[in-house]
Amino acid sequence: MMSHIKTEEELDIFNKSINDFWNRFRNTTFNEHYSQVVGLRDTYKNSIEALTERLSTKIREEERMIETFLEFRNKIHIQNKLIQEKQDNLSKLVGSIQDKEWEMEKLRKSIQDLKESLDKKKEIISTANKTNKEKLKRLQKSYDLYKDHLGLEIRKIYGGKLQFIFRNIDPKAPEKPFTFSLKINEEGDYEMSDSAPHLECLAELQEKIRKTKNFSAFLANIRKAFIALACNECVNSV
Repeated sequence: MMSHIKTEEELDIFNKSINDFWNRFRNTTFNEHYSQVVGLRDTYKNSIEALTERLSTKIREEERMIETFLEFRNKIHIQNKLIQEKQDNLSKLVGSIQDKEWEMEKLRKSIQDLKESLDKKKEIISTANKTNKEKLKRLQKSYDLYKDHLGLEIRKIYGGKLQFIFRNIDPKAPEKPFTFSLKINEEGDYEMSDSAPHLECLAELQEKIRKTKNFSAFLANIRKAFIALACNECVNSV
């Protein structure tokens, strides 16, 4: 009986020992596990904080990059606008220069046309002057002939005209002058006017000399017309 009780006591002691060991083992394992969890939590927290700081820094950098990009884009927009304005001004300037070049070309052409026209007129005037000189030479020759034989006098008067004065026409008044005026017009033709006394046939004689160019015959016909006119006046006076 005593032996049995002792054995139970020993079992109780053993069980108590086992329980104490288990409790100590459990507490030790829990504390170690808890410490590991807390360590992992702190490590994770630190990692999160470090990652958050890196992300914040990265975001700030990207924001600065975006701000720089927007500022650069705005500058590019302003530069493009200035370039466009300069291109527009340049286009206007080129258009103005082209218009002026066209006007200059038009002016040069007008000047060239005017020069050619003046050259033609000079040529015409030169030819006319040459013709007039030849006609004047013939007039002078006729003048010398008629002055010596028929009492003809030629005077230079207003408007570039020559006045022809005939005498020895009227038998009753040999010194009485019979006159007409002559000039050479721009076309180089003879042009008669201012006959005194008036000759009805003056225009007809003018057309005739323009065709024949025979000035001596023309003066002879003028003289005959004045003589006929003087004779008619004599007959009418009788």
